[in-house]
Amino acid sequence: MDLHYSEQELQFRARARQWLQDNIPRQPRPVGGEAMAQFDRDWQRRLFEHGWAGINWPEEYGGLGLSAIQQVIWYEECARAGAPHFINTTYVALMHAGPTIIACGTPQQKQFHLPRILSGESLWCQGFSEPNAGSDLASLKTTGAVDGDDLVINGTKTWTTDGQHADFQELLVRTTPGSERHRGLTWVICDMRAPGITVQPIRTMLGDEHVNTTFYDDVRIPLANVVGEIGGGWRTAMSTLGFERGTGFIGEQLALYERVNQAIKLAGRTRLEGGGLAIDDSDFAARLALIKADTLAIRAMTLAQISELREGDNPGPKGSMMKLMVTGTAKALSHLVADMLGWEFLEYNDNRNEHPLTYDYLWSWVYTIAGGTSEIQREIIADQMLELPRAR
Repeated sequence: MDLHYSEQELQFRARARQWLQDNIPRQPRPVGGEAMAQFDRDWQRRLFEHGWAGINWPEEYGGLGLSAIQQVIWYEECARAGAPHFINTTYVALMHAGPTIIACGTPQQKQFHLPRILSGESLWCQGFSEPNAGSDLASLKTTGAVDGDDLVINGTKTWTTDGQHADFQELLVRTTPGSERHRGLTWVICDMRAPGITVQPIRTMLGDEHVNTTFYDDVRIPLANVVGEIGGGWRTAMSTLGFERGTGFIGEQLALYERVNQAIKLAGRTRLEGGGLAIDDSDFAARLALIKADTLAIRAMTLAQISELREGDNPGPKGSMMKLMVTGTAKALSHLVADMLGWEFLEYNDNRNEHPLTYDYLWSWVYTIAGGTSEIQREIIADQMLELPRAR
């Protein structure tokens, strides 16, 4: 890959920077509730109306089909401008539900759902994890019994991020009675307004209610909503998780570099107990240097990954490697900032807009669990990339 910017790419950066400067919301994103969901819809609608929606989607499905380097430029400019680019309510739809439908969906599913995702009309959530099937997803118990032209769903899902605001859900259920592990599963599009669905919010240590437990009581979903094949849901789900752990993190991967630069500036004005600046302390300077080196490595990995995807390659287990690297670096950065600020850092009143650094620190713990724990990512890498023998 030629890493030198062409004149066309420089012009694209200037255009993206100017548009973001003129259009990013002037008010902070609400911390929760319907106001937050409406903020997300409005921002996605603005992107859509101005021709910036679906930058990594193929043009034939309404996206921009941007080159690898243009995608990097866009996310870098979003991070630089402080623009919303990693929003949960639109993230699920844009970064893995939409791509999964593109890869595995029927023409009718693509025609109905993809335009609504791009325009912000449809918000999505994920229904994979269960109370006893989180990291071990293959042990899920929620059932989908075939009854005529419908699946009848019964069971419970948990960690359903922003499920109370979602219009649709990517839902994984067991449709073959008596099946075990990854066999007999089905990936289905669930209308979150269907009768029999109850969403119960869970308040977290961050002070929000973004995650939920979702109950299904004889919920009827048309068989036409199955993505892939009945009983072939594991394969479809692996495509989803590949996008989630790979391309789904591209915005965060590149935003990390901007956060490191902010931490370096913070170290240049933060005094430690002895009176010296944090940037002059050899320990803090070394930790900052290592984290910045890791973010540069992540950027290089991102460029390589996007290039492979543009050639039609699926993220596969490489997505796990990227997720592990990004979440680990983000956690190290947040811990470094906490160590610099000391007791002052503990002030938090459940408002991320007033205490963004503390919120990032709390979120860094969630980050290593959401989308599959770091331990699971290491197991995938060991098994599928390094081909190490399994422990007996």
